[in-house]
Amino acid sequence: MPELLAILLSAMITDNFVLSKFMGICPFLGVSKKFDSAIGMGIAVIFVMVCSTLATWPFYTFILVPLGLEYLNNIGFILIIALFVQLIEIMLKKLVPPLYKALGVFLPLITTNCAVLGVCTLNINIGLTLTESLINSLGAGIGFTIALVVFSGVRGRIEHSDIPETFKGVPSTLIAAAIVSMSFLGFSGMI
Repeated sequence: MPELLAILLSAMITDNFVLSKFMGICPFLGVSKKFDSAIGMGIAVIFVMVCSTLATWPFYTFILVPLGLEYLNNIGFILIIALFVQLIEIMLKKLVPPLYKALGVFLPLITTNCAVLGVCTLNINIGLTLTESLINSLGAGIGFTIALVVFSGVRGRIEHSDIPETFKGVPSTLIAAAIVSMSFLGFSGMI
C-alpha cells in the first residue's frame, strides 16, 4: 500500500507530466485562462488517462506481446485514446454544453496530447502492474489538473497586473509557466 501511495504522489507532484516532463503543454497554455475550463479539462484528462490505461495495459500485455507485435503499441494506444476522447466529447456535448464550448478545439486534441500517450507508454516501459498503472495514471491526471488550476490562478493575476507592454500576452504567459514549473521542481527528491 505505501508503494501505491508513493506512485500516486510522485505522479501528481514530483513527476508532474506538465511541469516536470513538459508533456501536454498545448492544453496547459490554451485552457488555463479560466478556472472553470481548467477544472473541466482536468477532469476530462483524468477520465481519458485512467480509461486508456485500463484498456492499453491489457491490450499490450495480452495481445501485442504474445503476437510479437509490441512495435505497434503507439498506433494501438492512440486508437484506444481516441475512442475515450470521443466518448467524453459526446458526453460533454450532451450533458454540459457550456463546458463543451469553453474547451473548444482543445477537447479533441486530448487524443494527441502527449501526456495521455506518455502515461500509457510509461506504464508499460517501466513495468508497472495494472493496479500500479491505474494509480500512476490517476496521479498523472490529478497532477495535470493541479497544474491547470494553479496556472489559471497565476494567469488571472497576470491579467490584472500592471506589466510592461512588451511582456503582455504570450511572453508573460511563458515566463509565468516557467516560474510555476520551477516551483514544482522544488518537490524533486521528496517522494
